[in-house]
Amino acid sequence: VSNAGVGMAGPLECQSLAAMQSLMDTNFFGLVRLVKEVLPDMKRRRGGHIVVISSIMGLQGIIFNDVYSASKFAVEGFCESLVVQALHFNVAISLVEPGPVVTEFETKLYEEAERADYSQTDPETAEIFTKIYLKNNRDLFSSLGQTPEDIAE
Repeated sequence: VSNAGVGMAGPLECQSLAAMQSLMDTNFFGLVRLVKEVLPDMKRRRGGHIVVISSIMGLQGIIFNDVYSASKFAVEGFCESLVVQALHFNVAISLVEPGPVVTEFETKLYEEAERADYSQTDPETAEIFTKIYLKNNRDLFSSLGQTPEDIAE
């Protein structure tokens, strides 16, 4: 089961390239490293099941989640491309792409976003992100968010 991931939300011009690379290293290359480690043995045994917890943002990009969505689209493409080969060896790959899930992951992401410096973007974009996006996303999570138990089920 691969469930590692980090988030990133905010205006693109406020995100450092190093932070973007770190996110891709965890969200995408972390999965690649895991699969490279376990797949050869599963193929030899002609059986196994890899479960990848991703995000709905691997199917649809969401405003102010550009880099996070890109990492999840990469996970989607990786799993879709690998599944045919894996099935030949009786190895299943399940990709779970939940919508909003109420966890500390999201809480921490919003707390960081509220403290962030938005001086590298224009005032209009900063206001849209802080006054509209953050508020509405918090409301969305509190009204529609699933629990981790919902996802497991």
